[in-house]
Amino acid sequence: MRADDLPAPAGPKDRGDPSPPPGLVVAAHFDERAGYGVNRPRGSDSWLFTWTTGGRGRLRQGGSETEAGTGDLVVLAPGVPHSYTVEPGAAHWRFWWAHCQARPSWTPWLRPYGTGDGLYAVTPVPPDLHHRVEAAFRRLHADARWTGGAQEAPEGSGIVVAHATAARELALCALEEAVLLTTAAARPPLRPPGLDERVRRVQAILSADPGAPHTVGSLAARVALSPSRLSHLFTEQTGQSPMRALREARLRYAARLLEGTGLSVERVAAASGFASPFHFTRVFRARYGSPPGAYRGGIRATMDLPGNSPLKRRQKGTPIPGPSRTQTVH
Repeated sequence: MRADDLPAPAGPKDRGDPSPPPGLVVAAHFDERAGYGVNRPRGSDSWLFTWTTGGRGRLRQGGSETEAGTGDLVVLAPGVPHSYTVEPGAAHWRFWWAHCQARPSWTPWLRPYGTGDGLYAVTPVPPDLHHRVEAAFRRLHADARWTGGAQEAPEGSGIVVAHATAARELALCALEEAVLLTTAAARPPLRPPGLDERVRRVQAILSADPGAPHTVGSLAARVALSPSRLSHLFTEQTGQSPMRALREARLRYAARLLEGTGLSVERVAAASGFASPFHFTRVFRARYGSPPGAYRGGIRATMDLPGNSPLKRRQKGTPIPGPSRTQTVH
């Protein structure tokens, strides 16, 4: 599928360069020369992941900006004005990019690399991992075109869009591997000196196993603190209690299960650590704006688009809005 087949986002003309509609997985590999740039004064409706394989780029998000060189993963969260371009003075910028809705579990992995305003710069990634991360992006690109046949999609680097459920999930799994590899291997920036190591350890415990029967007492025992001291320290340094942080971790995990599995709402609630499916439904709705079943239905509605894809609409004779051939969508 070409960029011309992607619908342009709705909104005023001052939105700037177009971005893919939310709910799709869109990816490509570009090698752009000096003068190339994209500007979105209102940001994008989806997350943007970039992995640089040569040259240099510069990305801005809100009031934050970073330079991207070979082996750097830079991620831009949705909804914040951003722009990116070939680094001034550089001859070119060669990079993989992917637009998608990030899985909830990725946010804790990226958080240590946040520079502000939803920009995450994961660097430096050890050079011996570069080939594996690039292989994950190549697989993402190939899986986005997968149709279920035995024959693999031909090699390529142009813009691809994953419409079918299987293609979308395979592509997201490949991107998840790239995110996990880079965030696990890179050296996070120095953390604020005021954040206690024991608080960080509790955060890591909650992210790693949110469905476990954690209590303030059990968490305090893991870091050699009294329950009252942990509760006070954690709340003072993070702005939320340990149990509130646990609930957030469980909700993120539940959202991922709803997106990627066919488990019933009751089983998702149990696997995420919620004793009551009714309580789970209530807090999930408060956090995500819809009950679990409706949330899953909304995700699947964006995943299963064969009857509503641009190509199908073209076959039915429906005009397809989209950028001109001179515009780049990514």
